Amino acid sequence: MPDTLIQDPKAAQPTPAHRRPAEVPGGVPASYDRVLTPGALLFIADLERRFGPQRRILLENRRLAQMRYDDGELPEFPPETAHIRKSVWEVAPVPKALQDRRVEITGPVDRKMMINALNSGAKMFMADFEDASSPTFENMLDGQANMQDYARGSLSFDDEARGKSYRLNEETATMLVRPRGWHLEEAHVLVDGKPMSASLFDFGLHFFHNGKALTEQEKGPFYYLPKMETYQEARLWNDVFNFAQAALGIPNGTIKSTVLIETLPAAFQMDEILYVLRNHIVGLNCGRWDYIFSYIKTLRNHKQFVLPDRAQVGMDRAFLKAYSLQLIKTCHRRRAHAMGGMAAQIPVKGDEAANATAFDKVRADKKREVDQGHDGTWVAHPDLVPVAMEVFDAAMPQANQVLSQRQMPQITADSLLKPHTGDVTEAGIRTNISVGIEYTAAWLRGRGAVPIHNLMEDAATAEISRSQLWQWLHHGTEYKDTDGNAQSFDQATFDRLLEDEVSKIKTTLGDADFADGRYPEATKVFVETATGETLADFLTLPAYDVLRTLS
Repeated sequence: MPDTLIQDPKAAQPTPAHRRPAEVPGGVPASYDRVLTPGALLFIADLERRFGPQRRILLENRRLAQMRYDDGELPEFPPETAHIRKSVWEVAPVPKALQDRRVEITGPVDRKMMINALNSGAKMFMADFEDASSPTFENMLDGQANMQDYARGSLSFDDEARGKSYRLNEETATMLVRPRGWHLEEAHVLVDGKPMSASLFDFGLHFFHNGKALTEQEKGPFYYLPKMETYQEARLWNDVFNFAQAALGIPNGTIKSTVLIETLPAAFQMDEILYVLRNHIVGLNCGRWDYIFSYIKTLRNHKQFVLPDRAQVGMDRAFLKAYSLQLIKTCHRRRAHAMGGMAAQIPVKGDEAANATAFDKVRADKKREVDQGHDGTWVAHPDLVPVAMEVFDAAMPQANQVLSQRQMPQITADSLLKPHTGDVTEAGIRTNISVGIEYTAAWLRGRGAVPIHNLMEDAATAEISRSQLWQWLHHGTEYKDTDGNAQSFDQATFDRLLEDEVSKIKTTLGDADFADGRYPEATKVFVETATGETLADFLTLPAYDVLRTLS
């Protein structure tokens, strides 16, 4: 069939439909013309046309899998790939820049925060277009501009209001970039009249503008890949990498990725994910907070898997410990890095005792990780980099533990599903309500990483908050009230506690700031996703619809 032709008024000849660049309704803002260049718009349109249809098929497969879980099935190790799990193979060699990853810091793609993170003393910095960034179009494009400046050695920031200047140190952390997950779209950019994949948008712009420069400097391009549920989704990323490298004349295998294992189905497919990405992957990461959310979402209809208060769901036992050990065992068998998870604690200013407690929790968490065999870990604040570094330096003087010969227990499907025991409490319910609303409001104001109650909260912890509430409501879970009495959690109780928590926020802020702070919109989105008949797949999907109207 011949190409459909679309007349381009600026061209002498009609432009074939398959060569039409991505469209930005209303035109490319002048301040971002170096990001949304004609070549870049054509490249990301090509990515969308080639890989967008398969992305949509895979998302439909997710929906069908969830229906089976809702009907009684449980996740399992795929029988069709047993030969991959049993056979002997390794991932491609890890480049020098990624061999020592003992402490990584993560954060949004805000310019000042990027500079502070790169200068923090961490070995790596994950610049996050996803959970730590609110996806306003301005935030996403600012992030891309910052990436260009970083790749060209010109990343700087002058804060005129405070009289401060920010410049990169002589030695900085190595940059890894996390694009948004397969389930998200970039509504501000259209391909053939439809919003394109946010994953392909984020990756495509970054790779198009910076891939060659980072390759020449041996500083990338390196990526963190989020939210995948199956090895087929990982294989799609591999296809994207193969095409992108060929299109820009960059040697195949130059792109290196680390996959976040942050969904329950993916924990049963770690070998397979490493295998399909073996030329483009260096490790897996315990994305613990999203993993807890995915555990709840995947097993939402199964009463035997109801979890206690979030504070009681720790990495030292039950399904989380099994998942951590399985990740280490799998990665090291394949000569890949096994990265630990995020310490959400942040410094507590003005309270030395609370600050000491927070730092002690970080030390204990990091010691558990390095003793188990992890090759590195995450922190959310620059002040915690030396804390984590000290722990890893003491226990891991070499660059990593990939070649360690620890005896690991056999991890079964049952151990990957074993729930934590503990209590649901009124305090836990109230915390989930207040954190969920506070975070969602900040997200709607354009902030993706938010300090709340001395913890750094991002989209993952908001997802835990609202999915736990849904789970407890759906199953009429027993909780302990403030007097320690057992009560049944129902809609009336939720409404009462919601009114209390919203009233506290309103009293603290005042009516005007409450309204201006997007709290009414946040409360509506949060309540709908926490109490709907079916647990919504992601809080950020309906929130994104609201965000677009506010931008």
